[in-house]
Amino acid sequence: MTFLENIFSLINMRSFSSVWFWIVLALYWSAASQFVMGASFDLIMRARRDQGQNLHDLEMLVGIHVRRKLSLMRRAGHWIVAFTAAVLTLIVLLAFVYWLEFAQAVFLLVFPMTLVRLMELRMSFRIERESLQGDKLCRALLRHRFWVQLVGVIAIFVTAVWGMLYVLSRSALSF
Repeated sequence: MTFLENIFSLINMRSFSSVWFWIVLALYWSAASQFVMGASFDLIMRARRDQGQNLHDLEMLVGIHVRRKLSLMRRAGHWIVAFTAAVLTLIVLLAFVYWLEFAQAVFLLVFPMTLVRLMELRMSFRIERESLQGDKLCRALLRHRFWVQLVGVIAIFVTAVWGMLYVLSRSALSF
């Protein structure tokens, strides 16, 4: 195969009719809702129940995550926002102007996760501003996890509907 044939086969890659795409989608959102601000869900629940060492571990772990995220955003936030906007624009153009199935699948994975990252950034600023600790920190993390799960459920639903419509329209039109 020539180089152009390889590129063409990559562009025509099937995503919505591949079981691997759906496995990646499920694992992607499972991991996003399992780890909240760097801490696992079970650590949050143990810290809420037992207090003591588990709460101290949670506060330290979340504190490290918050400081790292905010430090990065304060140093290079403008560049990160510009790069993210450029990449999302490229993906949107490939997906919805050129109608590439692979780009549509990537967009349906990346865009909702970008929203989750913005939610994490907002939560980081809140944790720093209010110096959340103890039970207030646990409640804030659990509330944040709820919103991440809600975004995930909506994203999975939209992806499933879009993928179903895409596959049905492609098979009905024999493309």
